[in-house]
Amino acid sequence: MTSRRVLVLNSGSSSLKYAVIDADSGTTEAEGIVERIGDSEGADHAAALQVMFDELAQEMSNLVAVGHRVVHGGPNLYRPTVVDDALIDTLNELSALAPLHNPPAVLGIEEARKALPDLPHVAVFDTAYFHQLPAESATYAIDRDLAARYDIRRYGFHGTSHQYVSEQAAEFLGVPLEKLRQIVLHLGNGASASAIDGGRPVDTSMGLTPMEGLVMGTRSGDIDPGIISYLVRNAGMSVDGIEEMLNRHSGMLGLGGEIDFRITHKRIESGDAAAKLAYDVYIHRLRKYIGAYLAVLGGADALVFTAGVGENDSAVRRDALNGLGPLGIELDEQRNAAHSDQARRISTDESRTAVLVIPTNEELAIARACVEVT
Repeated sequence: MTSRRVLVLNSGSSSLKYAVIDADSGTTEAEGIVERIGDSEGADHAAALQVMFDELAQEMSNLVAVGHRVVHGGPNLYRPTVVDDALIDTLNELSALAPLHNPPAVLGIEEARKALPDLPHVAVFDTAYFHQLPAESATYAIDRDLAARYDIRRYGFHGTSHQYVSEQAAEFLGVPLEKLRQIVLHLGNGASASAIDGGRPVDTSMGLTPMEGLVMGTRSGDIDPGIISYLVRNAGMSVDGIEEMLNRHSGMLGLGGEIDFRITHKRIESGDAAAKLAYDVYIHRLRKYIGAYLAVLGGADALVFTAGVGENDSAVRRDALNGLGPLGIELDEQRNAAHSDQARRISTDESRTAVLVIPTNEELAIARACVEVT
C-alpha cells in the first residue's frame, strides 16, 4: 500500500513552519521553519516557500495533499475544507476576527496553491474542535443582538492539539475516550486550557480571539475589559495600540521581560523580583483554571500537560498542582522530574486523577484530517 504523504504548512506573519508527514504511519519525514519573513527586501511568503522547496528537494514527490493550519474559522468553518477561490474570499472576510493570524495564513495558502497547483490544498481550523461548545460556555453576557450581528462568541483555539492530546491520553490509559473527564493544558508561547467530557469539549480558556484565558508568552490572557476604555481615556492610547500591547507586549514578556521559561527560572534564582512575580501570576492563573474545570466537570479522571512548556518544564507542572491532593491530584515528584519525550504518567499510583504528559503533534493531526477529505 502506498503511503499517504502530506505537506503541512503553518504560515505566520514572519515564519513558515513545514513538515512532511506520512498520515498512515504517523512518521514525520522532514520538517523545518523559515524565519524572518519580511525582514529583508524581497523576502516574502513566496520566497519562504522556495527556501522550503530547496530544503525538501528529496521529499516533494508522492504527496497527496497540502494541509494548512488556519487559526480562525469563524462561525461556519469547522470541518477540514478543500481550498478554492470562494474559501479564500471567506478567509479574508474572517480576518476581522483574527487580524494577526488569518492574513498570513491566507498569504501562505495563496502562494502554496500557485507553487503546487496540482495538489489539493486543505484548510484545517484551530477553532473547529470547539465549534459545538455548550451555549452556556460559548456565550458572552453582552447584548445578544449585537453578538449575533457580529458573530461574537467564544470560539476557542489550539483545538487540533486539544483533540489530538485528549485522544492520545485515552489510548495511553487504555480507557474509552467517552468514559473520561479530562483537563488538557496546552502550555506553549500561546497557552490554553480545555475541559473535555467524554471526548466532547465543554469549556476552553480562549474566546473570540486567542488573547483570552491563561497568561501567555506575550499575551495577557484574562483582563478586566474596563482597562481598555481606561487606557483610551487616560493614557491616550488607540484601540490598535492597546491590542498590540495586549498581544505582543504583555504576558510573561510584559511582566518579567522574558518568554523563555528556562531564562525566567535562572532570573528567579538570581533574585529577580519581576521574573518571580511574572511566574507567580502565570501559575496562579493556571491553578484558577484547573480549579474551575474541576468544578465544571465534577472532577477529572485525567489532567494532561502538553506543548513546549507543558511537556518540558517540571517546575511549572509541580507548582501548578501543588497542594491539590484534597482534590484528587497527587504528583509523583520523581516521575515529574524525569525528562522524557514520550507520553508518561507523572502522578502517584494512588492519585484519583491521572496526571499525564502527552506530546502534542498538531502536524500529524492536520495531515490525517487532510486525507479524510481528499
